Order: sequence, then structure tokens, then C-alpha cells
Amino acid sequence: MKMSEHQISIPTILEVGKGTLNDIGPLLQKSGFSSIVIFLGEGLTELFGSQALDSLNKVHIDVLHQQEVTDIDMNHIVNQAFSLPNQTQAIVGIGGGKALDASKYMALLRKVPFISIPTSTSNDGFASSNASLTIGGKRVSVSAKMPYGIIVDTDVIKGAPEMFIHSGVGDLMSKITALYDWEYEEQHEKGQVDACALMLSKKAVNSFARTTFENVRDDFFLKELVDSLIMSGIAMEIAGSSAPSSGSEHLISHALDKLAEKPQLHGIQVGIATYIMSKVQNHRFERVSRVLTETGFFNYAKTLGMKRSDFEKAIDQAPSIKPTRYTYLHHPPYQEAAKKFLHDDKILNEILVQD
Repeated sequence: MKMSEHQISIPTILEVGKGTLNDIGPLLQKSGFSSIVIFLGEGLTELFGSQALDSLNKVHIDVLHQQEVTDIDMNHIVNQAFSLPNQTQAIVGIGGGKALDASKYMALLRKVPFISIPTSTSNDGFASSNASLTIGGKRVSVSAKMPYGIIVDTDVIKGAPEMFIHSGVGDLMSKITALYDWEYEEQHEKGQVDACALMLSKKAVNSFARTTFENVRDDFFLKELVDSLIMSGIAMEIAGSSAPSSGSEHLISHALDKLAEKPQLHGIQVGIATYIMSKVQNHRFERVSRVLTETGFFNYAKTLGMKRSDFEKAIDQAPSIKPTRYTYLHHPPYQEAAKKFLHDDKILNEILVQD
């Protein structure tokens, strides 16, 4: 009899709300940290560095090293990790993808806790144990450290460009099609669904999709978005894979990253691909369409000039991105249905340009 047990890491520090950037010091002190290092995104030292330092100084936490992340080359990150002071008790990342990815990978190498402080909500990466680095100039996804702490200041998130909010919405809604792909995979005996991860990921997206709001910068809307993205990250940790959050829609986005002349934000590409795949799967298409319409996601996407031909090629290439998966797009008739929808749908005809 085959049995599996969960041994997972989940955040010990979890604080989402207005002004939490001012609480970094007390929150870290409460967990016993007294000496840390900080890595920030480019240009963020001036914006948030002094605010974070003031909070840390007030509780006498030593900042042993502080710098901005400009290079996410694997070799560079490894060298940087092992040049950090031996007294380092935690690595704090403040910023977007690069700063957080570099920080969580260094935390893994140095075997110290990682504190995630995102300044935007463009995807669920700030709450996951995956990192995107480069090797020889090519992006690769690697296992990294699950956050020991997640501190999100919704005032900071609110001040980020709106495209990052739309990207987060697109990435979150993708759980709908990703979970359906995961169940499809199990039905065809190509994979195994983790019931706990499935439940948590479903709850995350359902809670968000039912949120009422006036605009996407509402405090309540942003908190719901952040909370749901955090649950998504934890669901991946429970499953031990990205399956609860990444299905055929993510394969399309990964293919676009490789072939498009100008790839867009991950969550934007994923959101459009989710709209396509929810139609192909005949699964919650109306809900996906409603959320992406009401949040202004589609209106923003219409300004980007994305090419229909790129999406057609991406749909063709999607199965080869992860040949070990078995999503709807790994079945040729569904690929053809997806490409047909690119031409037939009114909204997609307004978003995608013919080249």
C-alpha cells in the first residue's frame, strides 16, 4: 500500500494590510531575528529602503548588508549567497520578481529563513518556493525557499502601476483552468491530484471571484487578491508541484515568452490564455469572462497590441513546454478548438491584432 504524508513549510509571519511596511521590525523581532540582510528591487531603496530601516532600527535589528538586485544569473546569485556574513539570520526580499527570486534562492543556499515583502501583486511568486533565474542568459525555474514570512503593505500595492494588479488578477484566475487540467490529468492516469491542495486552490480563486468592488485599488479588493495569491502559493507547497496553479494556460504563456517579439507580463499572458482554455474546457467560462471584464483586465489587454499569430504558435508549442504533463492542450482536438476560438471570439478579436 502506497502512502504519502505531507511535510511542508508554511509562513510563520503573515501580515497583510495598510501600513505593514512600518511593522517589519516588530514582526521580525517577535520571531527572534536580530541580524538580517536585505535585497531590494532596482530603484526601490529610495522608495522603501529608509522606511524599512527605520522600522528595523527602532527594535535594534542589525542590517548586515543591503543592496539592490540587478542580476539574477545563477552563478552570480550563488557567489553572492556565500559572500553574506555568517551572522545572517534571515534574508529579506523587498520588491518584485527579481529581488524576491534572488532572495529566496540565496535563503535556500544559506539555509536561513526568507522574508517576502512584495511591492506588487503581478503573480503568486511572492508566496511560493519557486524562483525564476537565468543560466547562460536563459530563464529557468528552480526550487527555492518557501517564505518564512510574508508581509504585504496594501498601501504599497495600491501605489504600483495598475498593470501589475491586472497581471495578478490574470494569474489568480488561471487556477480555474489549471485545476481542471490537473483533474483531467488524473482522470487519464497521467498524474495524481492532492485533495488538500486542490481544495485550498479552489477556495482561493472562488473567494476572489466573488469579491465585490468599485475599482481595483479598493483596499478590500487588494487584500482579497493578495490573500488568494498567498493561498495559491501554499497550495503548490502542499502539492509539491506547480500543478494546482499552472496548467495549459501557463504552457501557452511560457511558449509566448520564447516566441513573442515582445512578451507581456506573465499574468497578462496567462489571463488571456485562461479565457481561451476555460472556453475549450467548457468550464466556468462565464465567471472567467465576467471577472476579467469587470476588473478592467480586458480593457488593459486591448492596449498592448499582442499578435494572434503568436498565440496560435504558442498553442501549437504548448505541449512541448512540459511533455511530462497531460493537459487539455496535450490532446490535439482541443488545440484546434483553442485556435478556432482565437478567430471566432469577439473579445479576442479586439485584443489580438492580425499581422
